[in-house]
Amino acid sequence: MPDGISERLISWYSQHGRGLPWRDRTDPYTVWISEIMLQQTRVDTVIPYFQRWMSRFPDLASLAAASEEEVLRQWEGLGYYSRARNLHKTAKIITKDYDGKFPAGRVVLQKLPGIGRYTAGAIASIAFGQDEAALDGNVRRVLARIFNVSLPARSCEAETLFWDLAGRLIPPGKAGQFNQAVMDLGATICTPRNPNCPACPVSSLCEANQLGIQEQRPVLETRQSIPHLIVTAGVIQRDGYVFLARRPPNGLLGGMWEFPGGKCEPGEGLPGCLKRELWEELGVEVQVGEAFGVYEHAYTHFSVTLHAFLCRLEKGEPQAFEASEIRWVRPEDLASLPMGKLDRQISRRILSLPGSH
Repeated sequence: MPDGISERLISWYSQHGRGLPWRDRTDPYTVWISEIMLQQTRVDTVIPYFQRWMSRFPDLASLAAASEEEVLRQWEGLGYYSRARNLHKTAKIITKDYDGKFPAGRVVLQKLPGIGRYTAGAIASIAFGQDEAALDGNVRRVLARIFNVSLPARSCEAETLFWDLAGRLIPPGKAGQFNQAVMDLGATICTPRNPNCPACPVSSLCEANQLGIQEQRPVLETRQSIPHLIVTAGVIQRDGYVFLARRPPNGLLGGMWEFPGGKCEPGEGLPGCLKRELWEELGVEVQVGEAFGVYEHAYTHFSVTLHAFLCRLEKGEPQAFEASEIRWVRPEDLASLPMGKLDRQISRRILSLPGSH
């Protein structure tokens, strides 16, 4: 292994490290929240969410004492809502089982909900100064280029190799600085496309750069096209209230409130789909009225076009056959309930209607 990689990266980081709000503090709670928020989410997206979160939940005790609904509402818009639910669960566990103090060891941290090997390594190294590696997408890319790793980046063999390389590079007592240095290098210089190799502090030690194949590393599998779903949702109104259903706690958008509906079957028309879904989900028959907007969103593994319709109950009273909870809500209270992106857009349109306040 070439000498000087770690030293050069830490020296570069001391001069060029990003000034991020969570770096003002290195306590385990702050590191934990920021690392969970940053999973599969861009830094510039995370910053305002992190600042609002820390204003509302400045410490572990305030998070543990909050309701799940409030936690989800604060998280709304960041996606991957199981992350928020796991934050809440872990805060309660640490409060109850660890006297409100974060456990310091990586192995113990990994036993807590939502904390995998990477996050445990980040907390252990940054907050507790332990010599633990932290391997995320940025670090994989940097290591794949420096050491010209030709294995598919997400293969088991490559994963084992990357963890080994990251661990061997850690300078004793400086793991937190080193891990953040590699993350920042990957985010700002050793980027997925068009890496700025002339500005890289380790370019002369980078095997891929010396061979001119840096853009061919890491080796990525070709992504398959993602499916596109057509779904419907019903805006059911009665006596000044609007009807909502809460999704089950597990699965996509778990615990979030929504306007009920579902996926269209092949050859099924939109009104027919909505009538069927509301009968299956709620046990009611409805009259499907005028269209209430078309909404688009891309999730990680599929994309959605949602067609919303105003609806009127014709027969039956809604029952929670598939939802964890159902509720009639005044329009002015919609903003206080956690929702996914599409349902939030529908709720905002409701609030824009005359007489909705």
